[in-house]
Parts: sequence; C-alpha cells; structure tokens
Amino acid sequence: MPVTQHVHIVGAGWSGLSAALYASQAGFQVTLHEASAQAGGRARGLNLAPSSPSLDNGQHILIGAYTATLALMRLVIPDADALLLRTPLDLRLPNGQGFQMRTASPSVGLLLGVFQAQGWRWRDKLALLTAALRWQIQGFTCADHWSVQDLCDHHALSHTVMAQLIEPLCLSALNTPVDSASAAVFLRVLKDAFTSGHGGCDLLIPRVNLSELWVNACLEHLQIKQCQLAFKHRVNNQDIAQWLHTPNTHVVLACPAWQAAALTQDFNPAWAQQTQQLQHQGIATVYLQCHDAHFKGLDRPMMALAYSAQQPAQFVFDHGQTTNQAGLLAAVVSACQRDTEQLTHLVMAQLQQQLGLQNLSGVKTLVEKRATFSCTPQLARPPMQIAAKLWACGDYVQGPYPATLEGAVRSGHEVIQTILSDHLIK
Repeated sequence: MPVTQHVHIVGAGWSGLSAALYASQAGFQVTLHEASAQAGGRARGLNLAPSSPSLDNGQHILIGAYTATLALMRLVIPDADALLLRTPLDLRLPNGQGFQMRTASPSVGLLLGVFQAQGWRWRDKLALLTAALRWQIQGFTCADHWSVQDLCDHHALSHTVMAQLIEPLCLSALNTPVDSASAAVFLRVLKDAFTSGHGGCDLLIPRVNLSELWVNACLEHLQIKQCQLAFKHRVNNQDIAQWLHTPNTHVVLACPAWQAAALTQDFNPAWAQQTQQLQHQGIATVYLQCHDAHFKGLDRPMMALAYSAQQPAQFVFDHGQTTNQAGLLAAVVSACQRDTEQLTHLVMAQLQQQLGLQNLSGVKTLVEKRATFSCTPQLARPPMQIAAKLWACGDYVQGPYPATLEGAVRSGHEVIQTILSDHLIK
C-alpha cells in the first residue's frame, strides 16, 4: 500500500488555498496554517460590524481568460458563475471617450472597439491595429528588456491610446507603471485575453464579497476532505525544520514573499536573498458613499477615470450594480504611494469633478503598501523549489503571470503537481 504524503501549507491566501485543494484531491494529508484568524490573504471580505457595508480588503476583478481561477471556483461552487457579473471590457471615461469591446469575440471585438472608439484619431486607431497584428504574428513576444513604454514607442502609439487603453490595462494587470513594467509579461496577459476564445476579455466583477465568492466555500470543502486548518498559528523556522525531518512530509510556503524570505534563511540563504530583493507596489481602495438624491448609479458597473498625480484613481466600481449596496463606490488606485488621509481627500474630489457628484462621504480607505511585486523587465523571480521537500507558491514565484489571482491560483496548482510527480517518480 502506498504511503500517504503529508503537506504542510503555510498561508491561506488564494495560492495556499489552491495548493490545499489540489493536494487534497491528489490524496495528500493536508495541514493548512494561517497566522491570522481569516483566510483569503489580500483577496478576502472584511469582518466589520453587522451594520457596516460589506467590503473587501481591496477591490478585485477577474477576466474571462482566468481559466484556472474559474475552474477552481466551479470545483467548490456549482453555480460559481452566478456570483460574477460578466460584462465586456469597457474602459470608457465618464465623458464616453475611450475603448469598449463591442462583442465577446476577442478579435472582432478589438477591431470594432478600436474603430468605434470615441476621441481617437484615425491614425491612432490604425497604429494600434497595426501593432496588435504584429503582436499576434510574433506570438505576443518582444525583447525581454523592453518596458511597456518601450513597446508602445516602438509601434508609435499615440498619447491618447496610451492614456485610455494601454496604461489602464497595464496598471490593472501588472500594477506597475508603463515606464517600468515588463512588456513581455504584459503581452502574455494580452495573449491569454485575446486568444482564449469567446469571452476571454470579459470583466468578471464579484456580486458578493471575496470571502463569500470563493474563500468560505473552499474552507468548507477542505473540511469535508478532512484537511486540518490551523488558524492563528504563526509558523517559525523550528516548525519547518521539524516537518522536513519527518518522513513523507513536504512544506509549501504560500505566505507573502517577505515572510517566505525570513523563513528560509536557514534552508537556502540564496533563495531568501533573491526573494527579499523583490520590489513591491501598493494598491489602494477608497470606499465612498454617495448621498446625492438624484444618484441612481453609474452608467456601468466599472468606469475608467482620467487620472493624474492629483486625481490618482484609475477606476471606480458601483457596488449598487454588483453587491446591491446602493450609492457605495469603490475607487482603485494602482501603484499607490500615498498615505490614507491624503488619498481619501484627493479621490473624493476626483469623483466629484469627473462624475458630477456632490455629497460624498468616506466609508473606508485601505492601502496595501506591498500588494504586488514590481513586474519589471527581466525580473529574476525565485524558483518554486527552495530545498529538498521545501517549496514556495504564490504570484511572485517564477511563472508567466504578474501578481494576479490567476497567477496565485496557478502557482498553487503547479507546486502540488510538481510534488506529486516527484513522489511518483521516486
């Protein structure tokens, strides 16, 4: 009879939960450790007072090309798709200018969206379509050392196209400014979105908070599979050393990069140093309540905003259309470097000016200063294997994706597949 393998997973964010689910499916004994009292990591609902609005610790969206994330959601929630508002990609500003997909077919939608984009000159449209054709011919690849800005300069894309399409896409996908974001990774995201078939570019906006969307159902599924859940348990180096000396036991670090670096100094100092050197970008979500008597909601569930240093939000979400919380708005500031009080004031003024709103009040402003790694050209991301029987998973580990939910979920799946393959070979 084969010996049961035991996997200790440290961290119950989306990568750790993904790893736990796939490990339990593979027949492993699983223990999931989480230092806090709540699972979900950077993508979870907040435990607020019963009378408070239902908020997340950051506004997240998915796209139709997130096949691994959607498959994992459907694994534990049969009607998972009903919890997501699916809408074609729409990056139009409040004045109607900008890009909008006109159909769920990526190639046709791109063509029609570019031709019908308001406020773009014909030469802007032609340059973008020519660039898109070249990207497709070249397999969505480019020079490794190029930034997204270099890529767009190479194709002579206009300031308007950059401001109303490329920059919002880059910030939402890579959370890194265009002048320092990896063009190779950016093109990989575009490839999956525009070549994954019908609906690959669709926006999928949660109708419930992120814990209700997947995290809670995932935990219930793990309990059914008799996985051990150890919350409020901060793992240390001694714990890891003890587990590694136990036969038929693996350890997967699914915690943030800086925590993984601290935990691995004794096991692989080079890996720890490489991980510690990763630079990070912040993301802020500013929740505001609109009290204007005439306000019946935004024109669409998510709206792009014109942004600058003094108007920092790139997107605003209308929770009245998604989570049925009338008047609740969530403004997102990617690559954020501001403090909470100043940010709230600036975003409130921005929405008042661009959306014509008057009576706004602050609900909560959340600033995650190390939300994602800086996805720069030729970035050397740490490998999945740290040492014998010691592994890492997370959106920062080597892989084709930037710091997204899809990258986290794929990493969790990949690490269990690798452990399983290694075990079967032995």
